[in-house]
Amino acid sequence: MRVMVLVKENDAATAGELPPDDLFVEMNKFNEALVDAGVMLAGEGLAPSSVGKRVAFDLDGATTVIDGPFAEAKELVGGFWIWQVASIEEAIEWLKRSPFKGTAIEVRQIMGIEDYADQLPAEVVEAESRLREKLASQ
Repeated sequence: MRVMVLVKENDAATAGELPPDDLFVEMNKFNEALVDAGVMLAGEGLAPSSVGKRVAFDLDGATTVIDGPFAEAKELVGGFWIWQVASIEEAIEWLKRSPFKGTAIEVRQIMGIEDYADQLPAEVVEAESRLREKLASQ
């Protein structure tokens, strides 16, 4: 199972402040353990929401672009990982080994077309399969 692990932004990150050097060192060690175990597929930090944009879609299809920063930094994503694990419980066990303090990390299963195939028209399932093949060959 693939999961997305969402690291929340905090007020310091929103202001563009980097974490202390020792946290970067500890995160590198943690990431290396994830890679060595074959768990980590991807992972990156995100620029602070203060330099981000939001695109809001009205019901009539009109769009509005909103400049950051956005309220409630603790609800915003500051970084992410994509992990390959056997279960959500395994992901949680990995997170317990992380160097984070004073925050909350969200873990959510990544759903694939196979999870919805019996609820979608066959042509949608086939089109999604073709897209996946194209992505795999890039």
